[in-house]
Order: sequence, then structure tokens, then C-alpha cells
Amino acid sequence: MELGIVAQRDNPRAASLAGDIRDAVDADVVVDDATADAVEAAGVPVDEMSTRDLVVSIGGDGTFLFTARGAGATPVMGVNLGEVGFLNVTAPEDAVDAVGRAVEQYERDALPIQDLPRVGATGDDWALPPSLNEVVVMGEQRGHGGGVEIEVRVDGSLYTGGRADGVLVATPTGSTAYNLSEGGPLVHPDTAGLVVTEMCAAEGMPPLVVGPDSEVVVRVDGPESAVVVGDGRRVQTVETPTDVTIRRSETPMRIAGPDLDFFAALGKLD
Repeated sequence: MELGIVAQRDNPRAASLAGDIRDAVDADVVVDDATADAVEAAGVPVDEMSTRDLVVSIGGDGTFLFTARGAGATPVMGVNLGEVGFLNVTAPEDAVDAVGRAVEQYERDALPIQDLPRVGATGDDWALPPSLNEVVVMGEQRGHGGGVEIEVRVDGSLYTGGRADGVLVATPTGSTAYNLSEGGPLVHPDTAGLVVTEMCAAEGMPPLVVGPDSEVVVRVDGPESAVVVGDGRRVQTVETPTDVTIRRSETPMRIAGPDLDFFAALGKLD
């Protein structure tokens, strides 16, 4: 069994835990190349973690999202060193034993895996890789003097339009992240749907939950360019006017280990 470990960059506690897991489990282990020197182990780029059987992410939700981008369809197990940890279920003190159990379960073809939807964005000649939390279409500058002119259609029907900082389309998983900070609703992860939330719209509509297979098309017009951002990292600059099409990806994110405890994580938002 081949196991990959990605530890939060420049976090000695995360690197130490990666070394402890590497030493304890009965598996062929590699770590991400940023952690390799700290634990004296073989290191590979995170993008190569997709060739492993299971990947362990050690850090906060940001580290998990970073790991998920490289893991592709490989299941990811999250160890929480952050404050909230919606995506990281395993506590650090339980990590060595929990990963050991996961390795053993994998060998018996009994590893619990939960599939979470991702969303992708496409344009005339470009496509962003799938995002676990959200896709944002926005002006290059927010606030006074910034923003863009938008028109949002859901399955061909006009939902809203006008001046706004941008539009955000989130998965249920992402409803607790950027979407929530922009006034969007919390959505339980068992809910099948996508959330459409305008960002500081001049005359906007309330946030909207649409079907999981809905196609959301954001028409952007003015100023000369806008940006499309996936999970806060992947950025595509587009020339306006243009259409950005957002829909659920065919490839979900696969989370290994215990089920996510949505309500326990919500309590950490206070």
C-alpha cells in the first residue's frame, strides 16, 4: 500500500507528526517535497500524490484544499491542526493510530470514503480544475470604483444582474467558507445543490440554492477584465465581455476516514 503525507508548510508540529506517522505505519510512504528534509524522507511534489492509494493532510482546511488539488481522485484523510477543521476530522493526538487503522482498512477494502462534490468553471478557451469549496467570478478590484457588471442565468433563466463585486458559486462543503462571509447560507453537506451568492451587489437578489446538476452562467461585462478564482488559489483572468460557465464536476473529492461532523465544526465558528 502506498501512502502520501502532506504537512502544512513551515509548521514544525505538522512535520513532526508526519514523521511519526511515517515511522509507525506499515506502508510505502512519501511526503511532500516541502516536508521531506524535516523528516528525512523521500519527497515528491503534491501534484504527484494522485498516484498514491491514500493521502494524509496535516494542517488546517487550507492545507486540506491544497492537498486535494494534488490528490485528484485519491482519497484524502485530514488531521486537524487548525482552528475550525470542517474538512479535517482526526485530532492530532489520534493521528498515528487513525492512519494505521486506515491503512489496515484499505488493505481489507473496508476504508470508509465519503464523496463530496466539486465545481468547475470554463470559458471560451480555458478551464479551471475542479474546486471543492467555490468558484468566484469578480472584478480585479473590490469596493468603491471596482466591481463588474454581471448577469447570472441558471439553466438559461435570468436570475439576477447589475453591478456587483462579483458572484460566488459554492458547494455545500464550501457554504461554510467564503460563501458564509459574503452572506450566503449554511448548507448541510448531505444536501444536493449549489449555492449562488452575489457579492456586494448594488441591487442584488438573495442567495439562491439550485439543483446539483444546474448550469450557472455568469455574463461579465466591464471593466476590461475580470478574474475567475477557484478555492482562493486558481486564478484565470478573462477579457470582458465574456461568459463563465460553472457546473458540478464529474470527479468528486474523496475523503477517507470518519464522517465529517458538520454541527461540531459549526460550534467552532462562534
